[in-house]
Amino acid sequence: QVQLVESGGGLVQAGGSLRLSCAASGRTFSNYGMGWFRQAPGKEREFVAAISSSGGSTHYAGSVKARFTISRDNAKNMVYLQMNSLKPEDTAVYYCAAPHTGVPVTTTPLSAAGYAYWGQGTQVTVSS
Repeated sequence: QVQLVESGGGLVQAGGSLRLSCAASGRTFSNYGMGWFRQAPGKEREFVAAISSSGGSTHYAGSVKARFTISRDNAKNMVYLQMNSLKPEDTAVYYCAAPHTGVPVTTTPLSAAGYAYWGQGTQVTVSS
């Protein structure tokens, strides 16, 4: 079992920045990759970013590449999402996620199907 708690969401003007945090517990954190997803009203949950277990490899959705940065601190069991140059279309509930227990440590899923554990979400609202 993995427990995930996100924080750091809020209201920001277009062009601004926010840093989301996700605290993980319940499993050896450095043994699995982590992902960030988001879901806007009336839309399906979509992949935002993912990071490998060591932090050495990162992946981004095209819509956020060069604006968002995912990172992790394995000593603190934390994963972060730094969001810069925010746009109104970034408005959504953001979720961090951990993969199924059986996913190899060398694998970082890039779709929601690869993740079994989800936080409660944190709202990000970007005003124009």
